[in-house]
Amino acid sequence: MTVDEFTTTLGQPQPPAGLHPILEALWYDAGDQWAKAHDIAQSREGVAEYDRLHAYLHRKEGDQWNAGYWYRRAKAPVFSGSLEEEWRELVGNYI
Repeated sequence: MTVDEFTTTLGQPQPPAGLHPILEALWYDAGDQWAKAHDIAQSREGVAEYDRLHAYLHRKEGDQWNAGYWYRRAKAPVFSGSLEEEWRELVGNYI
């Protein structure tokens, strides 16, 4: 599956079966189900990949301080591009 193919699934009522949990979270996030995405990020707190997702979600929420905290926990630089660019990069990491 490519990022573009993944994006075509966003109109479906449920995420595709068998997705990596981070991809599932990003699917929910794209569908304005931030809380479901956040629950997935919190489910593995302390695992860098999930902390990185957590950072993105708080950045999207507009909570820059909290986003910065999660970027630091993930040992990742604060993303400097748009939210859409960050979303696509994260999706691409798990396709």
